[in-house]
Amino acid sequence: MDLRQHTRAYCAKDNRLAALSYFGTFAVYFLSLYLAIFYVHAWYILLPAGIVHAFSAVRLYVLQHDCGHHSLFETRRQNEWAGHGLSPFTFAPFEVMKQNHNLHHNGIGNLDHRETGEIHTMTLREWNEAGVWQRLFYRLYRSPFVLVPIGAAFTYFIRYRWPKNTLRFGVTGVLLHNLSIAIYLGILYTLAGPTGVLVWLAFSFLGGMIGVFLVYLQHNFEDTYWDRRPDLDPQIAALQGSSALDFGWFFDLIVACITLHDIHHFNARIPSYRLRACHYSLPPEVAPRRIKFPEALAALNLKLWDEDTKRLVPFPRSKSSDRGEGVPAQ
Repeated sequence: MDLRQHTRAYCAKDNRLAALSYFGTFAVYFLSLYLAIFYVHAWYILLPAGIVHAFSAVRLYVLQHDCGHHSLFETRRQNEWAGHGLSPFTFAPFEVMKQNHNLHHNGIGNLDHRETGEIHTMTLREWNEAGVWQRLFYRLYRSPFVLVPIGAAFTYFIRYRWPKNTLRFGVTGVLLHNLSIAIYLGILYTLAGPTGVLVWLAFSFLGGMIGVFLVYLQHNFEDTYWDRRPDLDPQIAALQGSSALDFGWFFDLIVACITLHDIHHFNARIPSYRLRACHYSLPPEVAPRRIKFPEALAALNLKLWDEDTKRLVPFPRSKSSDRGEGVPAQ
């Protein structure tokens, strides 16, 4: 089967579907925020509305990601304007994040260019050669209790105020982006007071944690793919090195199918509203293995890439390995 030809059949963009996805998500975002603020003293409304708001924020981020690939709307200009319009609500300055994400696509699966990934992964050999303090830092960094909550707070609220490569890809855009966030929060404070800002902050933080969890699962699972040039195969890296999550069609809908990351990395021109159809139309002989929720949680225990077995593995349990000897992970 010609997989490239198969995916091309799903690359057609439709402004009607794009607008429904774009403006519909904004409607849910603002309505859920309004309900969470207005019913802040009624937890049975606050919590459901806040959770919906958190997921709608994640969905806006995914749509901005699609705009960066010019795969949401029909024209480049439409995608650029839409991407910039999403920035105050995703906390991500569009131009810099677009360029950094393109570098990520170019470096997928490349052990020599892990700096292009969102989450750093050490190899087992590097772990065995590392010192005590480097190991301690990496253990803390890769702990889900640090990576998810602290990683979300740091990434979305602090790091994205001045992302990596800002000097290379656009200082002015980042400064205007930060100003737009300040204006948005100022309007929210004027309309809803400190309560409104705190409700927004709490559920934006929840959305950030959901986003970090999904980003982790995109490339950190047992059978993922890493290699070094000249042996690195970009096609295998795109498909095998990116996950396909099976959390159900409704979850795919609320996160704009970012769960189907394998097909996206193989062909980033497919709009999010066609990814599911493309993915599930693959014949069984080429369909990727789909990760269900229990396996996704178990993947949080995988920390190191073993170049010998070509698998992501947990930290070694052997005391001899902790002294730096090359004992394989258990």
